[in-house]
Amino acid sequence: MTILYSTKVTATGGRKGTIRSEDGILDLKLAIPKELGGMGGATNPEQLFAGGYAACFENALLRVARQSGHRFADGDVIVVAEIGLSRNEADAFVLHASLAVTVSGVDQATAEELVRNADAICPYSNAVRGNVDVAKAVVAI
Repeated sequence: MTILYSTKVTATGGRKGTIRSEDGILDLKLAIPKELGGMGGATNPEQLFAGGYAACFENALLRVARQSGHRFADGDVIVVAEIGLSRNEADAFVLHASLAVTVSGVDQATAEELVRNADAICPYSNAVRGNVDVAKAVVAI
């Protein structure tokens, strides 16, 4: 396997600490969300995961769309990722996810096919498949 890209991010202080990438571009304070008893006021791992998943999934969708002859302008495809944190039967923390995908300029069947094909190549989808329940909603407008 050829690694196409790799990065390192260091976390210090857990959910109430900081994260910093080796190149310094990512340098953020973290906070426990108010909903989990924290102070809020800064980002958290679930927000970061949701942002990464949404951006990566949208890029995968744009790629499979180009390969099938569809071209989209900025704003024609919107992906909203929601990441939730809960506990399972063993009282372990688990993630769950949903993706809401809106695609302009194609019919519903085409939008659903593009989402299925994007799901097959998106590295986030491939990483969580079988480990995290991911609900998908697709809307063509």
